[in-house]
Amino acid sequence: MADPTPETWRRVDAYLTQLLVGHDPGLDQAVADQNDAGLPAIEVAPVNGKLLHLIARMSGARRVLEIGTLGAYSTIWLARGIPAGGQVVTIEAEPLNAEIARANLDRAGVGDKVEIRLGRAADVLPTLEGDAPFDLVFIDADKESNTIYLDWAARLGRPGTVVMVDNTVRGGEVANPATENPQIIGVQRGLEMLGRDPRFDATAIQTLDAKGYDGIAIALVV
Repeated sequence: MADPTPETWRRVDAYLTQLLVGHDPGLDQAVADQNDAGLPAIEVAPVNGKLLHLIARMSGARRVLEIGTLGAYSTIWLARGIPAGGQVVTIEAEPLNAEIARANLDRAGVGDKVEIRLGRAADVLPTLEGDAPFDLVFIDADKESNTIYLDWAARLGRPGTVVMVDNTVRGGEVANPATENPQIIGVQRGLEMLGRDPRFDATAIQTLDAKGYDGIAIALVV
């Protein structure tokens, strides 16, 4: 079996996206508005958005915590995966991002399911203890703080809470023990925590999609 090339994995990703995800006006417009506002194009790939949606449905999640909102692309997927009466609490540090996210959520028809908490996640998370437990936690923010976010995911979760951490391979650099990149080091520390902290049972997989070579970690709070 030949090793994949960027051209191959992008072609496969486009095929899978067309076949299994398709196009949705609310999601497509969310990305367009995000790009028009100059936000970084770091939202999850469509196939990964669908994965978040399906895991929310499979786990029966009613209360979801998202750390890192950006333009709300992944938030929309998560909100569509929970039942009426459920809630997504999403944390965003940048006011402009939160403003764009709110408009995108409302246009996509899920605004009533989502509460945006504005501020640095490390400051906002301690204020959510009264909202716990969360059934699903999605971490997609500054990588340097992954251990902080994982600690709070365990505190704000319950046995059986699903925790997902995005961007865990970083083009293969996660396996570089000599890296001096603080984002990579943050990812490494988060994975090490998932491997040793008795509150978690976890794995991680590598991904090749429209966003390139990366990965995602999935854990249960035990």
